[in-house]
Amino acid sequence: MLKRLSAIFQAKANKAIDHIEDPREMLDLSYEKQVAMLRDVKRGIVEVTAARKRLELQAHELRESLPKFDAQALHAIQAGREDLARLALERKAQSQAEIDGFDAQVERLKAEQDKLVQAEARLAAKVNAFRTRKEVMKAEYTAAKATVRIGEAVTGLSEEMTDVGLAIQRAEDRTAQLKSKGAAIHDLIESGVLEDHLGGGSQLDRELEALGRSASIESDLERLRAQAAMTTASQEVKA
Repeated sequence: MLKRLSAIFQAKANKAIDHIEDPREMLDLSYEKQVAMLRDVKRGIVEVTAARKRLELQAHELRESLPKFDAQALHAIQAGREDLARLALERKAQSQAEIDGFDAQVERLKAEQDKLVQAEARLAAKVNAFRTRKEVMKAEYTAAKATVRIGEAVTGLSEEMTDVGLAIQRAEDRTAQLKSKGAAIHDLIESGVLEDHLGGGSQLDRELEALGRSASIESDLERLRAQAAMTTASQEVKA
């Protein structure tokens, strides 16, 4: 039971994530991370280069001081002070050892710098290639999504079009109901079951009224015929 519940929860969670997640945003995020890594590499190259330059400057300063120790040793010997000459030469040897240490560190830093420069070039190429591929994939995804949306709209598979279809169906059903009700009421009025209080009564009442009007019209015609005959007769007598 727990396994089934876990599987159901995971399936629903994956569906929710798929609905929310936009692959285009994920591609942009991956590209931003790669660009940040490239910036870190470039920053590392700058730091290593700066450290190498500092060591080279220190080695250069010590190398320029070597002749000074030779001059001090020579002057001490000329003055009969071999102890001072020995001390000057010891300082010279110590400075030379420091110079050798700086040179070794400079070489190591130079090798590290070269590696970083090569790594930066490779990473920059990959980032540029990924950027191009990212834009192509985003365009393809946008086109595919538009195609699906259009297809869903045309076939009525989308949620929005389903709602529209249901609204149309409800409107058609309601219209059909109203038409049926109107026709039924009209039939009942025509048959006399219902009275039309606004339209002059039932069908029977309207037929009786029509007969009454017809009789009145015939009576008026007979009267007018008789009047016309009397007028004609009077005119003939006078003539």
